[in-house]
Amino acid sequence: MFISISPEELLAAAMARLDGAITNIVDVFMDYADDGGKKRQLNKEELKKLFAQEIECPELKDKISADDIEEAMEMLDKNHDGEVNFREFCRCVCVLATGYYHKKIGKAGKKGKGKQEGDEQDG
Repeated sequence: MFISISPEELLAAAMARLDGAITNIVDVFMDYADDGGKKRQLNKEELKKLFAQEIECPELKDKISADDIEEAMEMLDKNHDGEVNFREFCRCVCVLATGYYHKKIGKAGKKGKGKQEGDEQDG
């Protein structure tokens, strides 16, 4: 038995997954940045805990390791205030997503500027 799915239903299902991804990113940040009344930012310990508890995929864990939190903080903390705000955290998520995408399309670790098949829609 085959089920026919319209393009509109497929788009709705994809958006539902994207909705979940977006709300999860916000919720994870807020869960770890909630430090009892202080501004909503991640300090080094909160970021370390977030990475340790929320990233399990080896491809992603290799990009930012909890053991290398100093380097991760320096990379993420663009305004150099010793904490990571939501915008800086989103940059981190983008870097992780891009690395995972490249791994999935077989482009991981390659720094060349040549295009590979499937790059037309990279954006």
